[in-house]
Amino acid sequence: MYWKRKITAIVLSVVISVLCAVPVPQVQAQVAVAAPSVILLESSTGQVIFEQNSTERRSPASITKIMTLLLAFENLKEGKIKLEDQVMTSQHASSMGGSQVFLAEGEVQTLDTMLKCIAVASGNDASVAVAEHIAGSEEAFVGLMNEKAAELGMNDTHFEDCCGLSNSDNHYTTAKDVAIMSRELTTKYPEVFQYTTIWMEDITHETRQGTSNFTLSSTNKLLKQYQWATGLKTGSTDKAKYCLSATASKDGIDLIAVVMGAPDHKARFQDAQALLNYGFGVCSLYIDENKEALPQISVEGGVEELVEVKYQGEFRYLDTEGNALEQVEKVIELPESVAAPVEENGVAGSVHYLLNGVEIGTVPILFSQGVSKALYRDYLKQIFEMYLL
Repeated sequence: MYWKRKITAIVLSVVISVLCAVPVPQVQAQVAVAAPSVILLESSTGQVIFEQNSTERRSPASITKIMTLLLAFENLKEGKIKLEDQVMTSQHASSMGGSQVFLAEGEVQTLDTMLKCIAVASGNDASVAVAEHIAGSEEAFVGLMNEKAAELGMNDTHFEDCCGLSNSDNHYTTAKDVAIMSRELTTKYPEVFQYTTIWMEDITHETRQGTSNFTLSSTNKLLKQYQWATGLKTGSTDKAKYCLSATASKDGIDLIAVVMGAPDHKARFQDAQALLNYGFGVCSLYIDENKEALPQISVEGGVEELVEVKYQGEFRYLDTEGNALEQVEKVIELPESVAAPVEENGVAGSVHYLLNGVEIGTVPILFSQGVSKALYRDYLKQIFEMYLL
């Protein structure tokens, strides 16, 4: 027999309904873009809102550096590198053409500065220097990039370098895969926004020729053109044309818009704005943080008579069809009792979310701790304690 409880979302203080706009009866079906390949997704859920030729393999140019940044922040979190690290520029790194910050061979900058050079000014030289600092060589680092791409399910991606200068047909990705790595970077390491929101900042070159200042200027014009922009990375080559992975946040909703192969630099930013405006116009986000207390469950034949349970986590649902999210119903299903032994973090029950009578998602409910099966001596101990009391 199951204990059930229905909760209407409107009376839950822990439920937050974030409405981007007044719901409309019909959702816009298309977004007019100039680029041949685009995708728009909501970051916290990973739900795709709009896409066009999103799995078409294309040259990525400097949006390759999203993976370089992802690996850098991953290594920072694991303690393998630190922002204070002194990163030396090799001859190979200093020889990079294209977009650069003009690092000299032997020049040393902190990792923090190098990350700014990558995220703000799209420095190819800084990207290679960081790659060498992490993996010993750019080649070894590119191996890590491809391993990470495979781990993330980026099935249509292969990297040949860490900065995107390669014109090789074997250096490719897709709008969908760019969105995947952009989401991984920004959701796991939101501190990256401390770099990608910089519009302009000076760094100091200290070389054998002396000391000079250099101004990093953001390549992402959306930071000035679009008030909700937070990043992320631009890219352009003759082969790739104009690319952009744009992130933006408005009213609690975070979006990622990827544009690949736009005909000119203005078109990529216009396409990104069109996608983001569309997303913010149709999205409503339902969030249940699942922080309210749950009832304890009786344990039959256990060393403990009761066991506590907990939600596995919060629940999020993205609506793009104008539904009234205050009508979401929450149904909790838990057994009245369970038989020992009980395994910690084992599934005890579940919570189901319904909208207009249709289930939109579930969250498991887990046992907070384990409970062993009672043995003969445990029963004797209980009797003895009852006698003393």
